[in-house]
Amino acid sequence: MKVLLSKPGLDGHDVGVKVLAYGLIDAGFEVVYTGLRKSIEEIVSMAIENKVDTIGLSILSGTHLVLAERMKEVMTENNLDIPWFVGGNVPAQDVEKLEAIGANKAFATSTKVAEVVAYFNEIKVKV
Repeated sequence: MKVLLSKPGLDGHDVGVKVLAYGLIDAGFEVVYTGLRKSIEEIVSMAIENKVDTIGLSILSGTHLVLAERMKEVMTENNLDIPWFVGGNVPAQDVEKLEAIGANKAFATSTKVAEVVAYFNEIKVKV
């Protein structure tokens, strides 16, 4: 399973997403990392270009709800129907909101890498 991990917006902190990338690689997943400060349009384009199975948005800037809304719009505009998730600095009370917007899964702040890997192992069977 191929996973695109991304850093949308102006957030310049990428240690967490890189730790997650290595955790997923260690668990046998193929990971494509977008690098910092990508627009949602760039992320979706990279997902299409790399033929990934899922997209992860790592957001620490507090703009997770706005970026998730845009993610849903751009994916619809591009007829891209793959699972996507949100993690980073996500307050627990926003998890349901993000999933209602369209994220297949939202991970609240302090989620362990092992929990994310377990989630990917679950959806790997479905993809």
